Amino acid sequence: MRTTLLLTGKTTDRHISALTDDYVSRIGHYMPMGVTVIPELKNTKSLTEAQQKEREGEQILRQIQPQDYVVLLDEHGKEMRSVEFARWLSHKQQTCKQLTLVIGGPYGFSQAVYARAQEKISLSLMTFSHQMVRLILAEQLYRACTIIKGEPYHHE
Repeated sequence: MRTTLLLTGKTTDRHISALTDDYVSRIGHYMPMGVTVIPELKNTKSLTEAQQKEREGEQILRQIQPQDYVVLLDEHGKEMRSVEFARWLSHKQQTCKQLTLVIGGPYGFSQAVYARAQEKISLSLMTFSHQMVRLILAEQLYRACTIIKGEPYHHE
């Protein structure tokens, strides 16, 4: 299974970017992994939240292929412990060819993106910046890979 992180806007903090890149590189040892960054919208001051979500949604949907299994990172999504997430990922590895994990913009997703997604997951009840979510998700994917392989990175 190939996994893609589909991100809205690039990571501006170089420290977060470097750490995220490190985890993405590590994940590549366990499964094919890619990152696609959708450029941030320009001139958003004249747009409402709904208009921003619609435009970002159009960009997101252009990057998704018909066969992709799409999972949104969403505050209303399913929460899992790391071991449960590893089981979830292992199941997806057996049942999907392409897993696309989408981190949207600051206002969330358009209805069209919600309609296209098969699942929503949440990393926490807490709110994180979109930059931090990228790092946390990459680390959790790496952790899940090591749990699946029985490696010592994760401790119960």
